[in-house]
Amino acid sequence: MALLEAVMDCGFGNWQDVANQMCTKTKEECEKHYMKHFINNPLFASTLLNLKQAEEAKTADTAIPFHSTDDPPRPTFDSLLSRDMAGYMPARADFIEEFDNYAEWDLRDIDFVEDDSDILHALKMAVVDIYHSRLKERQRRKKIIRDHGLINLRKFQLMERRYPKEVQDLYETMRRFARIVGPVEHDKFIESHALEFELRREIKRLQEYRIAGITNFCSARTYDHLKKTREEERLKRTMLSEVLQYIQDSSACQQWLRRQADIDSGLSPSIPMASNSGRRSAPPLNLTGLPGTEKLNEKEKELCQMVRLVPGAYLEYKSALLNECNKQGGLRLAQARALIKIDVNKTRKIYDFLIREGYITKA
Repeated sequence: MALLEAVMDCGFGNWQDVANQMCTKTKEECEKHYMKHFINNPLFASTLLNLKQAEEAKTADTAIPFHSTDDPPRPTFDSLLSRDMAGYMPARADFIEEFDNYAEWDLRDIDFVEDDSDILHALKMAVVDIYHSRLKERQRRKKIIRDHGLINLRKFQLMERRYPKEVQDLYETMRRFARIVGPVEHDKFIESHALEFELRREIKRLQEYRIAGITNFCSARTYDHLKKTREEERLKRTMLSEVLQYIQDSSACQQWLRRQADIDSGLSPSIPMASNSGRRSAPPLNLTGLPGTEKLNEKEKELCQMVRLVPGAYLEYKSALLNECNKQGGLRLAQARALIKIDVNKTRKIYDFLIREGYITKA
């Protein structure tokens, strides 16, 4: 115990000071005794190893796609990303505005004095208790945000999009229960459902092989190749029949050509045409409730709906293109694609729209 107290006072490694405080041992003896009994002790080593193995076994089956301890982004003050992060300040690990931000106002005029009556004293204590409960709710919400990694919202959303559509729908439905079960159990549940979906899809594929009379994977690869070829040929035939259908009627042919020209130029088709191809285009994006929608005009809303781009992302891309255009005095499509790392077709539609509306000029 004297050796442990000496190491605590002098610090580990300062063996000469430890020996001076012990008075009965040399510094070599102090170091040897400490290393033998407290560092290299096989009993301690086995205990620590067992604890480590138990901890690894406990977390071996966890499947958390997002690590909540990741360093959050550090946006500039009052930027779009800062508003998306609810004013979070990474350097202080706190928010500009707290939940229930004016809870302290109820205490500003409370003063405990000796001549308060029992009723008045009890009333003041009740107000303080209410304030404490509001502080607990504030801390509870912060803990949920921290545990689930909700500060870096965009990274969280990207992790969600890696799942198939069916799993994403479940993720959206079960999100309200995440705060109850905790981040680990919630993510394990979502991951297990994603695995179940993959297994069901694989079982369906194997059943298709069995129905087709395929008994080995070499034949399965040939079957998949031929199936893909048949689908491409069928698609070509349906496209040809569609063209021939409209050629027979001159007015319908003009409408069909106008529609294809609108699609090629990035505009939404003005005349809906029936198609026998059996394919469905993605429906327009519903902007209801999405942040930033109120900042768009009607044409910009229509563009975001057809391109399926959230208003917040569109505003960021628009700002980046406007700044670059002001610096260069003009902007080319290649420069726009270098600035915006999204699908090139969407970039072209945004670029053409901004030029058509006069926001930017072509270089």
